[in-house]
Amino acid sequence: MPRYAILTNDLQRDLVDKNSDRKANVERMTPGFVKFLDEMRALSVPIVHLQLIYDEGDKKIELHDGRIPVLRGTPGAELMPEFVEPTDVIIEKKKDSGFFETTLDAFLRAEKIDTVVITGMQAQVCIQTTAADAHFRGYNVVVPSDGVVSTRDEDRDRALQWLASYCAVVLPMEDLTHRIAAGQAIDFTPVPLP
Repeated sequence: MPRYAILTNDLQRDLVDKNSDRKANVERMTPGFVKFLDEMRALSVPIVHLQLIYDEGDKKIELHDGRIPVLRGTPGAELMPEFVEPTDVIIEKKKDSGFFETTLDAFLRAEKIDTVVITGMQAQVCIQTTAADAHFRGYNVVVPSDGVVSTRDEDRDRALQWLASYCAVVLPMEDLTHRIAAGQAIDFTPVPLP
């Protein structure tokens, strides 16, 4: 039976509030996503929040209104409290992928996790890079279609299509919850590339 972990990406005030479209999409996802996280906790599935913390010296940081977002110790860098419980794990990252120069891989291996469920935002950036890096490291990857957002729906849709065609199983949170609770297998057979 697979050992799952849920990974959330960038659910932090500075990043969510960057613009009104992004904020609205996260707000729309929140009720179902909170329910999903609670159901995963009830099933003893670890929740790992990937918290982006920028280094002020990094020259490749996108400024938000002329300032560096998500700096350590700032309110905007904090994870949004509606998604976090004390039993959850928080792993800092400094780039888009949750695996780049982080302790994520070591944590997952220590916990004998073989399947990661990648959630949060932005689907076409942090979700894709984290999913690809998980795939390269031999993990099974699931991306809930309704558990990821982007500022623009077309970016999310394009990212989900790419993920499903390359390195992840894409399905709704409710379907995934049912499968995990029932111990039903997910087919992770690689998709043949054209």
